[in-house]
Amino acid sequence: MKIIFMGTPDFARDSLEAIYQKGHEILSVITVPDRPKGRGMKLIYSEVKEYALSKEMEILQPDRLRGNLEIIEKIREMNPDVICVVAYGRILPKEILDIPKYGCINVHPSLLPKYRGSAPIQWAILNGDKKTGVTTMYLDEEMDAGDIILKEEVEIDENETSGELWDRLSKIGARLLVRTLEQIENGTAHREEQGDKFSIAPMINKEMAKIDWKNKTAKEIKNLVRGLNPIMGAYSTLNGRKIKFWRVDVISTEKFIEKYKEFKGYEYRFSNIEPGTILYVDKKEGIYIMTKKDILLVLEMQGENAKKMLAPDFLRGNKIEVVDKFE
Repeated sequence: MKIIFMGTPDFARDSLEAIYQKGHEILSVITVPDRPKGRGMKLIYSEVKEYALSKEMEILQPDRLRGNLEIIEKIREMNPDVICVVAYGRILPKEILDIPKYGCINVHPSLLPKYRGSAPIQWAILNGDKKTGVTTMYLDEEMDAGDIILKEEVEIDENETSGELWDRLSKIGARLLVRTLEQIENGTAHREEQGDKFSIAPMINKEMAKIDWKNKTAKEIKNLVRGLNPIMGAYSTLNGRKIKFWRVDVISTEKFIEKYKEFKGYEYRFSNIEPGTILYVDKKEGIYIMTKKDILLVLEMQGENAKKMLAPDFLRGNKIEVVDKFE
């Protein structure tokens, strides 16, 4: 089929590569304008543009779509059978939605109608979900509200980060898009209305990253760490220094005492330890921190103006003592 592809990050690049290798005719690739980045403010291409350039595809980079008569007319002149939209980052106006013969198709990394919005992968991790998946759907004017075509469900590993899940779902989304296009082309694609029972996955913000030791359990903090890895990292402060946590685990009080038998007989005192307090420092394992419920074991961390490192490596260069308290 004749396709216009819209997308920006590596998640979208995998879908573009999949439909290109399947032999579809890519009329044009539309992605965001190049952005300045780094100290030198060098213009950086999107992952989708990088791939499109490597295959000598036509590339368009409009600042906006809504009200952009030039780009709308250009799309109309190309007369695509379908427009594929994957993590493009902008809502398509009705003038564009109405152009393709078979409509505009979107790849969304959740099991719609759950987690409409910009951060479905992160919220699946933050909420401690056991399952998620990918949905292909027809786009309409409301965000992520169009009719569903196909879904594929996957299990989330208890230690999986949002970055790892992102990479996994991008491959699944690419395969699902290929299947979706096959069904559209042969006339077997079905439409399933989402209905009114949906949830929203809003954009992640920096205020979420600070760990709330007083009100969160070890499991909830672990989910926060997983959910914000690698986009920003969850953090806390110790003796005035900001420390990011990149990988942690949960251990019950019983398991902790079973492992460190010198604490046996002092179980009654654990309930009086303030959350955020360092309970034990094991130079081979990591740092054990008391929470509202259960104990958090820090496995990978990062100090201010330093690289992320395994906790034992961090401990060799930083003095951290029992009863110190994270704020």
